[in-house]
Amino acid sequence: MFRITQHLQALAAPPAAARRPAAAGGPPGPVVIWNLIRRCNLTCRHCYALSTDSDFAGELSTDEVFTVMDDLRAFGVPALILSGGEPLLRPDLFEISHHAKELGFYTALSTNGTLIDEHNIEAIAAVGYHYVGISIDGLRATHDRFRRLDGGFDAALRGLRLCRDHGLKVGLRFTLTRDNAVELPALLELMEEERIDKFYLSHLNYADRGNKHRDDDAHHRLTRQAMDLLFETAWRRILDGHPVEMVTGNNDADGVYLLHWVRRRMPEKVDLLEKRLRNWGGNASGLHVANIDNRGHVHPDTMWWHHDLGSVRERPFSAVWPDTADPLMAGLKQRPRPVTGRCARCAFLAICNGNTRVRAHQMSGDYWAEDPGCYLTETEITSPVGAAPRPR
Repeated sequence: MFRITQHLQALAAPPAAARRPAAAGGPPGPVVIWNLIRRCNLTCRHCYALSTDSDFAGELSTDEVFTVMDDLRAFGVPALILSGGEPLLRPDLFEISHHAKELGFYTALSTNGTLIDEHNIEAIAAVGYHYVGISIDGLRATHDRFRRLDGGFDAALRGLRLCRDHGLKVGLRFTLTRDNAVELPALLELMEEERIDKFYLSHLNYADRGNKHRDDDAHHRLTRQAMDLLFETAWRRILDGHPVEMVTGNNDADGVYLLHWVRRRMPEKVDLLEKRLRNWGGNASGLHVANIDNRGHVHPDTMWWHHDLGSVRERPFSAVWPDTADPLMAGLKQRPRPVTGRCARCAFLAICNGNTRVRAHQMSGDYWAEDPGCYLTETEITSPVGAAPRPR
């Protein structure tokens, strides 16, 4: 995850505070995105889990989940993102969530929001989730088409408002494609109107149903325009004294693009930002981000469901995750990663860490080929940032 606002706030901070470097490395264990259930009430076009509204056999029981959670905590995992499918369809979700909080995990809920209503909001609020992310794919007609549910937008917005009004930190999650990029400005306005804490833009990744729709991936020009808008919005809100959390995911080229954006607008701050970004380190799949699916299989992240590292029913997560006998995990943990093509010749490999390997694999069959989702120009990946003249 690339935290735009956090990096820009460091540039706006007093010089002494801004010089403090970002924390080196990552937590002892990875953040775990846990697909507790595969069943979902929606069949979204870009779903990576290929969920349907039916039960799936072999899912972990409550006791098995608790056993895994104990191991995760002992291994140093700091955060659990409880996802699906639609996690609210799992009957023991609140029992699991309360136990996660008791163990001291940062506990987040990732939901489509349509099942949050007046009947369950009190139970959701009682958990005290640190964050609730609700997916919005555009304005009403676009969202309902993407989610394949008439009334889906209104239901998700209802859920978002209920969480906000019950004191939960809530965010909009938006997957950028060619078909909905034009509605990004309106969604940012919606976020301000609804007093939402966070906006997460996910670049389309090529996995499962998303892989089948990769022709809909936003053209690089649209991606650059979207990133410019996020940067400008985040910076404006910081300068206005009302910052809002802007983050992106699934394209670590965003860090390098921000570096060039800052170079053009405030070249005196570019060295500070470059140091922060190199310390951030880019793509964290197989390092600081992990996935456990509904049947207990471990993956380098949520987009690697076609690559199984092992089952927590057979070996504890704490044994699976450090194991580099798997060639993919060995390469993901290597620094620098053994990437090829334009990724290998990029001057900023230490910042993006080779970007999203699953896109390269889906397109070429090679884990280490260049990432086709990188939207940076040849000049941007080869030229040093340095000082640049301000735009006229």
